[in-house]
Amino acid sequence: MQALTVETLSSDLSGVRLMDAPEPARGSGEVLVQVRAASLNFPDLLMTRGEYQFKPEPPFVSGLEMADEVIEAEPDSGFAPGDRVMGGNKTGAFAELASIPARGLSPLPANVSFAEGAAMGAAYSTAYTGLVELCGLLDGASGEKWVLVHGASGGVGLAAVDLAKAFGAKVIATTGADSKRDRIAALYRPDAVITAEGRFREQVSEITGGKLCDIVFDPVGGDVFDESTRCVSFAGKLVVVGFTSGRIADVATNIPLIKGFSIVGLRAGEYARRFPERGRAINAAIAELASAGRITPAIDRTLPLSRWRDGFEAMANRELVGKVVFEPGA
Repeated sequence: MQALTVETLSSDLSGVRLMDAPEPARGSGEVLVQVRAASLNFPDLLMTRGEYQFKPEPPFVSGLEMADEVIEAEPDSGFAPGDRVMGGNKTGAFAELASIPARGLSPLPANVSFAEGAAMGAAYSTAYTGLVELCGLLDGASGEKWVLVHGASGGVGLAAVDLAKAFGAKVIATTGADSKRDRIAALYRPDAVITAEGRFREQVSEITGGKLCDIVFDPVGGDVFDESTRCVSFAGKLVVVGFTSGRIADVATNIPLIKGFSIVGLRAGEYARRFPERGRAINAAIAELASAGRITPAIDRTLPLSRWRDGFEAMANRELVGKVVFEPGA
């Protein structure tokens, strides 16, 4: 089978190659699947460089998440040959076949395509965990909450915008590129789209009528985080999702003390591992929202796996608004 393999770590993808690999053997507690679609996530790019917190030893097959058709499963796994599923593991998605722990898979809703299912999992579980589990955003918010979402051209940021709007919150989406603002606005119709640079607090204050934001969802870090501490309302929450800017920010503790807000760290995968019942409930809630047509993942482009480099380079160059989805075997 064809598999995208990280043979050596490198800063320029020179250690990554699409190659023939042995078909995986299904292990105990695993489900053997034919991968129909697999989406690219920022950690996939970081892992080719050895810059992510999870550092698998090369060689390894890249890819966090996918949507598949079950080939073989244990009778008590809850899955059977022919089932459509979505989910994944820390590696292994960018291949024609994969063997995945059953706990990492869930049914793919009937009206959701393989490409949409692959683009939905990690991004939406991260957004849902942050907004709902950690910040208490309730379905039917009816405009009572203002949510500021940074990095709103990326998969996780767009998922947060989509979910917050589906729940009825008022949303300000930010991007680092003016050229992406119209595309973000057209996808989920946030209440405002701004460029997150310099002193953007004044824009946030004007948009919210001086209320500022109850929730700030920040996958960017760096200067954006610094300014975000000025955008949180009293008793609000600033959610640390990641550091795509490349700089891990510091905060003087007198700032959250004086403003009375909380800084919350978000690791959705670890949250689901530590609280498996909540993890299953999150997946079920996302599936229900998708089945009802209330959320739809944004896909920037769909590529055959043979064009993997185009997708990785588009992500590295920050060209995307939405997810890259690879189709193995296409």
